Amino acid sequence: MNICVPLMKSRKRRQFFPSCSSHHQVEDDEAWERREKGNKEPRWQWSSSSAHVIAQLANYLFYEPVVVATGMVGTRSWIGGLFTRSNRRQDKSSVDYTLSPLQEERLQKLQDRMVVPFDETRIDHQESLKSLWNVAYPNVSLTGLVTEQWKEMGWQGPNPSTDFRGCGIIALENLLFSARTYPGCFRRLLFKQRGDRAKWEYPFAVAGINISFMLIQMLDLQNNAKPKCLPGMNFLKLLEEDENAFDVLYCIAFAMMDAQWLAMHASYMEFNEVLQATRNQLERELSLDDIHRIQDLPAYNLLFQ
Repeated sequence: MNICVPLMKSRKRRQFFPSCSSHHQVEDDEAWERREKGNKEPRWQWSSSSAHVIAQLANYLFYEPVVVATGMVGTRSWIGGLFTRSNRRQDKSSVDYTLSPLQEERLQKLQDRMVVPFDETRIDHQESLKSLWNVAYPNVSLTGLVTEQWKEMGWQGPNPSTDFRGCGIIALENLLFSARTYPGCFRRLLFKQRGDRAKWEYPFAVAGINISFMLIQMLDLQNNAKPKCLPGMNFLKLLEEDENAFDVLYCIAFAMMDAQWLAMHASYMEFNEVLQATRNQLERELSLDDIHRIQDLPAYNLLFQ
């Protein structure tokens, strides 16, 4: 059966750092988007590989990796640019507060996780990747760490390690936590089991990496010793109550993103809009006065629907 694959219009790629100070490149991208606004329809060619469709969609989400200012390996993407523009609007220079010893300990542990890149030569990283496959497809044997099978989960290509450059090992840890802690929700999202799905769906694994990156940006965890935005400061209260608060928030964010996707009747070209809507809703919920535990978030119930 032949399948249509979108070919995105080529453009000259600029060097872009999601968290650096050279913001003029973001404005260049915005000017380009305005010029191209009236010509966003993809051209099509015919292919017989459904896995190739996923690769094409994933390439639309990500460009090649670059090193960001923190030393983490990041990805130059329109999603990264979106969050950078949002963060620049906040004036954080006058925010100061004191962490409890437990908050300080758990925040440091979380930030330590964030700066660990995925290393395909490390045995523990290899085993974590295999574990993700086994929990997702328990009845299907994985033929290798580099195999076309990975595309079925929504990776860009046969080697998932290249995709983890967008966020490091914490993105894999988030996916594994979701699969092990909320298996019903994980499988519902992985296999797109609910709702009126789009013809061109978001690639599951690539979307998961972007959600990890979005949360780090939204909570202001990457460039400061402690968050200086209201959602980030309130998140520390949740972290004090539950050391797994970031991983649970990831699961909530993924479920919320999928719900937004369905509500907006989105297709892959609207993924950035869906992710921004997800971020906006999470920021509102994390800014509520009566949120003391991760379970108090209104969207927490999405994990069990």
